Amino acid sequence: MSLSDIQVLEQANVSHEQSHDASHGDIKSYLIGFVLSVLLTVVPFAMVMQGGYSHAVVLWSVVTMAVVQIWVHLKYFLHLNFVTEEGKASSIAFIFSASIIVMVVGLSVWIIYESNAMMMY
Repeated sequence: MSLSDIQVLEQANVSHEQSHDASHGDIKSYLIGFVLSVLLTVVPFAMVMQGGYSHAVVLWSVVTMAVVQIWVHLKYFLHLNFVTEEGKASSIAFIFSASIIVMVVGLSVWIIYESNAMMMY
């Protein structure tokens, strides 16, 4: 291996480390995500365990906090954002994958339900 090959490999390693560090979060980001996740889990749990709220309020609170918690996980742990080009590509790939999974699972449940309904007649 020549000296120029070693220099090219070192430059590639440095640029890879810089892009790798930039795409991942720091300790502060992970702590914020963790605290938000714990709060978004404890609050609906406490509402259900306390039992002083109506069924509709509890249901909407749990669903709302679940959606917010999904967003927190995507932002703070998976680092999906639409700010950079790489973030846009990752976010679009995630949305595409999630939509395919939802369609496969949803259509499978629908087919099984309809097959069961036809077998009962």
